[in-house]
Amino acid sequence: MSETSPLSDRPVLVVDFGAQYAQLIARRVREAHVFSEVVPSTMPATEMLAKEPAAIILSGGPSSVYAEGAPSLDPALLDAGVPVFGMCYGFQAMVQALGGRVDHTGLGEYGSTPAMVSDTGSTLFNGQPSDQSVWMSHGDAVTAAPDGMRVTASTSGAPVAAFEDDDRRLYGVQWHPEVMHSTFGQRVLENFLLRGAGLAGEWTAHNVVESLVEQVRETVGDKRVLCALSGGVDSSVAAALVQRAVGDQLTCVFVDHGLLRANESEQVEQDFVAATGVDLVVVDAREQFLNALAGVSDPEEKRKIIGREFIRVFEQAARDVVGSAERDGHPVEFLVQGTLYPDVVESGGGTGAANIKSHHNVGGLPDDLQFTLIEPLRLLFKDEVRQVGLELGVPEEIVWRQPFPGPGLGIRIVGEVTAERLEILRHADQIARQELSAAGLDRQIWQCPVVLLAGVRSVGVQGDGRTYGHPVVLRPVSSEDAMTADWTRVPYDVLAKISTRITNEVREVNRVVLDVTSKPPGTIEWE
Repeated sequence: MSETSPLSDRPVLVVDFGAQYAQLIARRVREAHVFSEVVPSTMPATEMLAKEPAAIILSGGPSSVYAEGAPSLDPALLDAGVPVFGMCYGFQAMVQALGGRVDHTGLGEYGSTPAMVSDTGSTLFNGQPSDQSVWMSHGDAVTAAPDGMRVTASTSGAPVAAFEDDDRRLYGVQWHPEVMHSTFGQRVLENFLLRGAGLAGEWTAHNVVESLVEQVRETVGDKRVLCALSGGVDSSVAAALVQRAVGDQLTCVFVDHGLLRANESEQVEQDFVAATGVDLVVVDAREQFLNALAGVSDPEEKRKIIGREFIRVFEQAARDVVGSAERDGHPVEFLVQGTLYPDVVESGGGTGAANIKSHHNVGGLPDDLQFTLIEPLRLLFKDEVRQVGLELGVPEEIVWRQPFPGPGLGIRIVGEVTAERLEILRHADQIARQELSAAGLDRQIWQCPVVLLAGVRSVGVQGDGRTYGHPVVLRPVSSEDAMTADWTRVPYDVLAKISTRITNEVREVNRVVLDVTSKPPGTIEWE
């Protein structure tokens, strides 16, 4: 599919100067119902302007504008007549490019900072109080605004903390409006988008679905399409979207490797098919995977085995589907993958040809699978994918399911994977999910891996007798993007219910423990 956006003829470009918050800025823009894309600051201005952006946002960054090799701003972006909004480093880069002054004042500001707004009727600050708390992170400060700029806010360490030029539609603030610690940050950003840039704010799940369906239909034509369906959110929504576009030209392959959680295979085989009408081929490979994993305890080796076996099974299923289609005179030319926008950005911003990578939902397909790749979700974040899924009628049980690793329960068993251990873990995991759902915590928790310490036994007492059972670990975490995470403070009564039920109902388990490690230093999964 084309690298140009199917979702908006004129996107808002977020120019990334190395900020840890570049993707967050893009999310905040989309929360204002405006489509956005992240582009690297190294992209030439001519390429940025060739996208015909509706507006440009200059992100923060870790550098000083005076540092050797610091990212620079091409003044052509400010002279193109496109509305521009600078934040933090982007604000200072604008000042330099426009002839203002940035100094090492020795009065850096970090964290929550009081800001004084001098014009509460301005484009950026309309409808806001004159005193507000903003989130700062700067060592240099703007001491003289460029000609034509009207200063509209200041702080004790930044005499020019915000400026505006309605004639040229150029705006900037020294702080980070995209973070929640800036109390009126989203209002400032929305004022730029809706008032300063004059955008309509029409980004909705319905419009996204219509645009993507039309593009898939145009790309595929009358050709056949193949999709590796894992049952996860991303591949399920991608499959539903393509099915909406081309109907029975799509065939989905679901590999049941026996490492799924309770009822997940049934969700795919029954609920998903019933809701979407997709043509599904199910491959029962449970015995093959268990045989390949026999005697293996090393987590990396387990991952490699699971990935290798998945490829083998999928390749054979693909050959069967392709062979059948060719006999019918309709060769399969396309492969669907549920790549999301964070994958694109972290892989280099989405420039160049798309590659199938091992961490994606299809498990790492080999290069010699000669299909043209379709990634209909490649410009969406996870929460947007969920909204699109609901719009397409994907069952809520799939749309709102927690992220689940490709190797499945195979890496949630610390030790050798056996059929018995899988059943123990599957039962304990089901209980934990049931109780978290009953407590209304599903959407507050990013995910809650349940880990079986298969190589460990602990002494317990049940029914006045001594037991020697396995411990299981609960790992509830909260996160926005899984890059960092903190353990979720699940209420004690919910934890007690989970523990009581697991130790009562799963006879091989006599101890439940809680993992309270953040990421970093820990990871979300144990293996």
